[in-house]
Amino acid sequence: MSIMKNKKIILGVCGGIAAYKSVGLLRLLMKQDAQVQVVMTQASTEFINPLTFQALSGRAVRTTLFDPDAEAAMGHIELARWADMIIIAPATANTIAKITHGFADNLLTTLCLASQARLLIAPAMNEKMWRNEAVQNNINSLSTRDNVFICGPEEGEQACGDIGAGRMTEPDDLLTYCMMQLSCEKNSASLSGQKVLITAGPTIEDIDPVRYLSNRSSGKMGYAIAQAAQEQGADVLLVSGVVALKVPKGIKVITVRSAKQMYDAVFQHIADIDIFIATAAVADYRPIDIIASKIKKTADKMTIECVKNPDILAAVGALEDKPIMIGFAAETHDIKKYALDKLDRKNLDMIVANEVGEQKGFEVDTNELHLFWRAFTHHHVNEEQKKYYKKLAYASKTQLAQQLINEITRTLVNDE
Repeated sequence: MSIMKNKKIILGVCGGIAAYKSVGLLRLLMKQDAQVQVVMTQASTEFINPLTFQALSGRAVRTTLFDPDAEAAMGHIELARWADMIIIAPATANTIAKITHGFADNLLTTLCLASQARLLIAPAMNEKMWRNEAVQNNINSLSTRDNVFICGPEEGEQACGDIGAGRMTEPDDLLTYCMMQLSCEKNSASLSGQKVLITAGPTIEDIDPVRYLSNRSSGKMGYAIAQAAQEQGADVLLVSGVVALKVPKGIKVITVRSAKQMYDAVFQHIADIDIFIATAAVADYRPIDIIASKIKKTADKMTIECVKNPDILAAVGALEDKPIMIGFAAETHDIKKYALDKLDRKNLDMIVANEVGEQKGFEVDTNELHLFWRAFTHHHVNEEQKKYYKKLAYASKTQLAQQLINEITRTLVNDE
């Protein structure tokens, strides 16, 4: 039986060319036996006739807050209480701004304020609008809310001819995302009894008492994964570099500074671990010698001779009785190529790759993840090598952590 059966869904449709995709999403929801109430903004009716949605859903489409028949018994409040989830697809920049700042000047935005249901937002707009600072600030603000989930947008050619991020996520991907979110509570203890070791944050390699080599990792992803694993019943040990984050309550933490210290901490505990998730940004090299006193600025150039640090992932992967292993790959380009290479070289069960750069990956609260793993599921990447792929769309790191733990549980622990 589908998890969507009899789920009460409000499908909000905003005024954009992508509104035609909402028809496809409605059909998919109906095939899953969901109960769907379509709510359209006035602008969206300029793109598609409400009768189309009415014919497919079997329900009269709601388009206005001031509907005398529906509002005779405070209909918008009843509708807000009725919903298990609100999906806004497409979500325009205007509606995103209104929801962010608490405006309630139409039925859809009023429902978003009045409902405690999960809110799934699928942005769709011109790529320049999407990159506008005001839109990104609104998205980042919404991403921090526990009940709000951002899905997309996707890269590609747009109706206006521009190419870039801004296309609405495809209906089948939105359905999958919706089902994943609704299944979170059902699978809330799916890692019960599992011992999980997670590395997080940067490592620091000292040069002298003042200076060091490090990287831009904040540790946010690793800490979010630790909390998500604990929420699903796992016994979590967090080996963390130096970060400015609060340790989630109930999680054991070992704080380290250097890559060598992280290596030692991992191997002190790895024998008892069922799942090893390596999110830490470990320094590849360290200075051969740490200077005892501060280096003075005397020469125009300075050379620091370095040596390779121990490879934690490779060492764990080489164990005869290794745990389930999930590694991370932060790449600036050719994500798939480098991720698959690392999956093989480090003997991993799953690699989680993401693009890093300006406002991507490091030092931000949102991300987009690409998962590659070895398992027998329907997400095929390379049939010959039996590698499989799934993308976790743009969302807050907290939300991505929950989705990632669900995927690890489904594909690697339960081997579905």
